[in-house]
Amino acid sequence: MSWEDAVGWLRQQPDQRQLVLDAFYDDPLISAAKRYAACSEWQEVARFLKGRSGTALDVGAGRGIASYALARQGFAVTALEPDPSPIVGAAAIRALAREEQLPIEVVEEFSERLPFADGAFDVVLARAVLHHTSDLEAACREMFRVLRPGGIFLGLREHVISRATDLDRFLAQHPLHRLYGGENAFLLPRYVDALRTAGFTAIDVLSPLESPINLFPYTAETLRLAVIEKLSRRIPLAPLWRGVFGSQWLFDMLLKGAERFDNRPGRLYSFICTKARA
Repeated sequence: MSWEDAVGWLRQQPDQRQLVLDAFYDDPLISAAKRYAACSEWQEVARFLKGRSGTALDVGAGRGIASYALARQGFAVTALEPDPSPIVGAAAIRALAREEQLPIEVVEEFSERLPFADGAFDVVLARAVLHHTSDLEAACREMFRVLRPGGIFLGLREHVISRATDLDRFLAQHPLHRLYGGENAFLLPRYVDALRTAGFTAIDVLSPLESPINLFPYTAETLRLAVIEKLSRRIPLAPLWRGVFGSQWLFDMLLKGAERFDNRPGRLYSFICTKARA
């Protein structure tokens, strides 16, 4: 299957409705885009963009939900998306931009060869893109190249494995990989080394349980409630679990401690990088 075929199949499965909503694959597209722009993930991204303006490149833009959010925040957006399809590709982004009259230009090209001048963008954003690249190092070099000095790169929600042998386990549990075969994950040092070799010297690594960007579709509060519910099903002592995890502050501290033991294959990391001024 193509990626569009795989997403089309997923949207037809009644038991996968929540996953479709969480991935913003639902229609109408404008409703999905507005929901993304209002969600906890984007609100945290917007915090990193505070005080910035100008041009933004959305790499691997998919349906255009991040392009929409960037444009709503005042950026002149270029959406890079090699897939031309009307559900999850360039045609979907063009339709969204026309409907909302947003300043979004769509370019059908791959991240490993960006057709833009050096320093063309104030912001480069890549949401769940780096782990799909055929050449991670080349893609990072290109994103660094087209970012102006002082600009910010956001590599969001990238799948990470702890050992190379974990990759097959991650791919086997992915809901769509068996249909289109396009998923991947890298070791964390591979991402960091690729970004550093590209030229980034300031790299902020956001771990899976640390940032709302990686937690989504959970927030810290909804994750706390989900943990209480899950423990209560296993050991029916709900008042005890509510007491143990009653404090959000305490739960947040426990999450920080759990980071050291979190080896889930495919867990999400994000990378916030700035390009040094000349």
